[in-house]
Amino acid sequence: MTQSPRPIRIGMVGHGFMGKAHSHAFHDLPLFFPPDDLGAYPVLQVICGRNEPAVRAAAARYGWAHVEIDWRRLVERDDVDLVDIVASNDVHAPVAIAAAAAGKAILCEKPLARTLAEAREMLGAAQAAGVPHMVGFNSRRYPAVQLARRLIDEGAVGRVYHWRAQFFNERFLDPELPLAWRMQAETAGSGALGDLGSHAIDLARFLVGDIAEVAGATEVFVPERPLPGRPGERAPVTGDDAAIWLCRFANGALGTFEASKLAAGHKTDLSFEVNGSAGALRWHFQELNSLELYSRGDPPHARGWRRILATEPEHPFAAAYWPAGHPLGYEHSFINQAADLCRALAQGQPPSPDFVDGAACQAVMDAVLRAAKSRRWESVEAV
Repeated sequence: MTQSPRPIRIGMVGHGFMGKAHSHAFHDLPLFFPPDDLGAYPVLQVICGRNEPAVRAAAARYGWAHVEIDWRRLVERDDVDLVDIVASNDVHAPVAIAAAAAGKAILCEKPLARTLAEAREMLGAAQAAGVPHMVGFNSRRYPAVQLARRLIDEGAVGRVYHWRAQFFNERFLDPELPLAWRMQAETAGSGALGDLGSHAIDLARFLVGDIAEVAGATEVFVPERPLPGRPGERAPVTGDDAAIWLCRFANGALGTFEASKLAAGHKTDLSFEVNGSAGALRWHFQELNSLELYSRGDPPHARGWRRILATEPEHPFAAAYWPAGHPLGYEHSFINQAADLCRALAQGQPPSPDFVDGAACQAVMDAVLRAAKSRRWESVEAV
């Protein structure tokens, strides 16, 4: 007798940009990944936020059944199986640690924490409690990025020599844009490094491997910004506007990274390139369905970059959606993430990427910040 799929009752802490992305994914998941195939399905049980009118409006708009104003009450509820943390970075550690103590599974948005110490504490709490834990590096879950991993594993680029990544946008270019939590190290841990650079670091670890040491620099180009709701008052920006760093991977490959929120002409501009002894790969978020491949195995007269459209049923996740050639979008990475999470929970398997990956990313960011101060190469600490 086939076992019925189990409900995963979700309590979400936060309701902003990421709250919208996660809510959409949970709603649409059963349309593309049938619960009978996954063994589980999400239930939008309760959403939490500090501003009651705002969180009630979010609950109504996104389809959540219940509302809490205090995340502690959400964590304690008997009708919550999974705590989904999409609030500001300063909330990640206390909510995750409390959720682990309450025996809840945890999904936490990236970056995992503000500091490596916080990330280690979160990881330790989840491991000690024996609860499933996952970090939301959604950029792994585009079919083209998954294809890049497969091709690297199959030897298409040979030994990896070089990694290059950038994540640029111009979101904070206006110096009169009011101060927000993402601009403050006290709440975010860092600025562009954590908000944007963490995506690139996780992709580097996913595709190339662990990072051993880094050298880098950070900069705050707009040192003060207006305080929201307080005309005429300004406050210092303590999170970096931009970061640039070099790395040496544990396998000997070299890497370069750039992250900036003041890069005029760029919107959400994430890209990477991998060069090896036998070929190369490159991917760009603005054309997220495509992966470019250069192979030295081609005859010399026919060598060149070729574009692979990763929408065939053979490509990871793609078969769940549309006929070949129909592109996927940003939102589908979150649906794919939700599918992997529900499947893992149903099968009693650890979700991936988990808090180990989140802490490992945090260790790289910690080393970049140390290198920016010391102006020397800094080793990446073990998690």
